[in-house]
Amino acid sequence: MKIAMVSEHADPPGEADGQNVHVAELSAALTRAGHDVTVYTRRESREEPPEVRTPQGFRVVHVPAGPPRKEHLLPAMGEFGSFLRDRWAGDRPDLAHAHFWTSGVATALAAGTTGTPVAQTFHTLGVVEKRYQGGQDTGPADRIRLERIIGRQAGRVIATCSDEVFELSRLGVPRSRISIVPCGVDLTRFTPDGPVARRGAPHRLVAVGRLVPRKGFDIAITALAQLPDTELVIAGGPEQGRLSQDPEARRLRELARRLGVGDRVRRPGRVSREDMPALLRSADVVVCTPWYEPFGIVPLEAMACGVPVVAAAVGGLADTVVDGVTGLLVRPHQPKELASRVRRLLDDPALRHAYGTAGHDRAEARYSWDRVAADTLRAYHKLVPDAAVTAEAR
Repeated sequence: MKIAMVSEHADPPGEADGQNVHVAELSAALTRAGHDVTVYTRRESREEPPEVRTPQGFRVVHVPAGPPRKEHLLPAMGEFGSFLRDRWAGDRPDLAHAHFWTSGVATALAAGTTGTPVAQTFHTLGVVEKRYQGGQDTGPADRIRLERIIGRQAGRVIATCSDEVFELSRLGVPRSRISIVPCGVDLTRFTPDGPVARRGAPHRLVAVGRLVPRKGFDIAITALAQLPDTELVIAGGPEQGRLSQDPEARRLRELARRLGVGDRVRRPGRVSREDMPALLRSADVVVCTPWYEPFGIVPLEAMACGVPVVAAAVGGLADTVVDGVTGLLVRPHQPKELASRVRRLLDDPALRHAYGTAGHDRAEARYSWDRVAADTLRAYHKLVPDAAVTAEAR
């Protein structure tokens, strides 16, 4: 099958955020399965070549649309869509898979004239971000309206968790056109065996994510005040040397100081993909305390490393973490409850080992990228059944 991945703000060779990892790993797994995959992403520098082939075998096309480093990309999507339309007019893919709503706008513009079937993954929905962030939501005013149109027009919408199905249905997307396919984890990189980062306290908690309020790192810091002999590592944000310039990093530092745990909160800044497994293995527990989370790749990476997870029961975390089996779920915004559940694990090494083992088994059985690619292909084949016949014939 010839597949066009449209991901306007997540260039696979670039920074490893959640959507970036998803697009890169899914494209690599589909390529391993024998499919022809091209990722279309927006060019952010004039030095970037028009097209590159990755070591995993898929192509990346850098689309010249809009000025470099543009924060709000919606105005550039007309130009992006025109590029796709011209490209596909002479070489139409069997299917286009758009990632994020702005990619959906560009893909719809091209697909409407070329007749290309479209699958859509939103990764996060504007209506959910507005609900939880309120006035802090900086998305364009038209986002929710456009997401509703994109969702209704797409031949298939691929949700990453069961909670998203409910939100999509409220936007008017028929349940019969929604498939659930979770994110995956690199089981060759994230393993129980391997280097372990050094730590400076008898117990260690690790939290990972972008430094934004909705990630709920303040909840983990508040819980830390009730957990003696424990350090908390918050990995994410800019490089360590630039943390002092980050507003959220400053807010969290001040909170830790007020609570008397400033000397037990470690802030390494952004941690590379190469170093992340060692950091996760160094934890007794990985904590995930967001206000909401469309999917959440960090719990999967921790589980694959054999580390138990305590997570807020929101969004995709409620699907990934099996309460009382691979970790524990807590109500969001409840630092006392978080501290109590974490303390239960810190006091019981055997229970931590049991949860870690079960988490690793679950990650291997359900969340390999090859399994995710196979599930994605099943969703594609509901949209383009003729391609399924062609693939089976090969």
